[in-house]
Amino acid sequence: MAGYRKLGRTSSQRKALLRNQVTNLIYHGKIRTTESKAKEVRKIAEKVIALSIKEKDNYETVTVTQKVPKKTADGKRVKTVVDGKKVTEFENIEKTIKKDSASRLHARRQMLKVLYPVKEEPVKNAGKKANTKQVNLIDKLFDEIAPKYSDRNGGYTRIIKIGPRKGDGAEEVIIELV
Repeated sequence: MAGYRKLGRTSSQRKALLRNQVTNLIYHGKIRTTESKAKEVRKIAEKVIALSIKEKDNYETVTVTQKVPKKTADGKRVKTVVDGKKVTEFENIEKTIKKDSASRLHARRQMLKVLYPVKEEPVKNAGKKANTKQVNLIDKLFDEIAPKYSDRNGGYTRIIKIGPRKGDGAEEVIIELV
């Protein structure tokens, strides 16, 4: 007996499909799919969420100084003339950052093996490449999802049956984060 469902696809297609569905489940909170796909997505999603819960507090906060260029009110860099050349002026800024421990970094990389990068574009400028922004799902897992489920021992997803699909009669379900 196999350890997973083949879903009528080659291994590369199946892995891509499941990665895509897990990414959408974490990004949107729920997706609509067939029952067999949902059961496979559940396995992967539960492992990713469990990993984020385990490593959510495993970092230290560090203060660093960063050199950033000075800017005018309209957003242009301030330049001064030194020895006949235009040189950008810089200022030092103190920043606090989260420094991951080795195990949290490993967990982050394990999650990146499963999750696709997500780009979000604003509604008013749809289709314009310049206004898209990268959504960091790993940080969403560590900062939003993990604290929500920290007191829970598994069972982070729920599958709700919604009946057969009109076209082929496949049993459709909604899989959502609890």
